[in-house]
Amino acid sequence: MSFAEQARPIERRTLYDELVERVRGLVVEGALQPGEKIPERELCERFGVSRTPLREALKVLASDGLVQLTPNRGATVARLTVEDLEDVFPVMGALEALAGELACHNITDEQIAEIQDVHRKMVACYEARMLPEYFQLNQRIHELILEAAGNRTLSAQYSSLAQRIRRARFMANASDARWKQAVSEHEEIISALESRNGEALASILKLHLNNKFHSVRKWLISQENGTRKG
Repeated sequence: MSFAEQARPIERRTLYDELVERVRGLVVEGALQPGEKIPERELCERFGVSRTPLREALKVLASDGLVQLTPNRGATVARLTVEDLEDVFPVMGALEALAGELACHNITDEQIAEIQDVHRKMVACYEARMLPEYFQLNQRIHELILEAAGNRTLSAQYSSLAQRIRRARFMANASDARWKQAVSEHEEIISALESRNGEALASILKLHLNNKFHSVRKWLISQENGTRKG
């Protein structure tokens, strides 16, 4: 979702859910930077909402690890550390591998067709260098694989962890080399799904996430070094 879309007035019928997604988008795409105080009044005016639903949305984002709430001081964008990555990524890798195995066992032809369609749209966004749109479709593919796995506990655990590092994952494809590599890895993911090869898909997903980890780690260290120099 682009910044312009995030800033449009919110329809009341979807106020709460959309407000959470709008603010999450501002954090993930870098409009709100780590350590920055969240401008509640400005966001209320921009979205046309009162502070009550905004603060409820911030509570959700705090539970996801994207926002820190401090009594009498408001909300700030949470910082992510290398230690956080080293804690989260090995667990996510194991969960993704399991999701891949289960998905290949349970997935339907209709689900494969849907993932193929999302993949084609994602590649088109890559070719057009539309990073925000690419990222949303990329995440959707992983969500669909989790859904195909058919294990609610697995999906809940993975989603909780994924939210904590979503901002860093978005920025990790900033380099052309990594972005190209990620697209190639997704081609392999689709091939393994099409052949319903659970062992191969588990291996590819684990490698894909490991490559993502190194890319995110490199980006995060550069951010930390830049902050210290500043």
